[in-house]
Amino acid sequence: MATRYRFGVEEFERLFQGVKHLELLRGEIYEMSPIGPRHVFTVARLDKNLQVLLGEEALITVQSPLRIPPHSEPEPDLLVLKPPLEAYAERLPEPQNVLLLIEVADTSLEHDRAKLALYAEAGIPEVWIVNLQEGLLEVYREPQGSRYRLRELVPPGEAKAPLAFPHRPIPWS
Repeated sequence: MATRYRFGVEEFERLFQGVKHLELLRGEIYEMSPIGPRHVFTVARLDKNLQVLLGEEALITVQSPLRIPPHSEPEPDLLVLKPPLEAYAERLPEPQNVLLLIEVADTSLEHDRAKLALYAEAGIPEVWIVNLQEGLLEVYREPQGSRYRLRELVPPGEAKAPLAFPHRPIPWS
């Protein structure tokens, strides 16, 4: 019988530091799906829109790790974090630093939806999934236990304001 081994975040960081396209989710290591042109374009456009609209009020990171102790370290497509940048000079961001988490999903849609339970349990206040398959923005708010109480579907062409910036609608499509 094969032995199953679960990793903690410290061990994962030590053993796999610098290895791209890996996520630690609940102690298990996942190789992330390859990223296609639509995914790259959507992430770049969202990054640009967020940078312009939020300026110095938030820090935007792209495909960077989020440390969720003790057994998870996903790499969301975009994180909108509490400033200042210097706060992350010696440590990775953790859930209490996150204002908004965004996943862009094409072939990874089911995997990204499966991570919602982890994000809710960690208390991340708002998660957006840009669903490229259906051309919709899925907005999840009000984490409670392992789920989000509110789910909203936003059609293409309609901007959405994050909870942390209610007067700053973000174009997503």
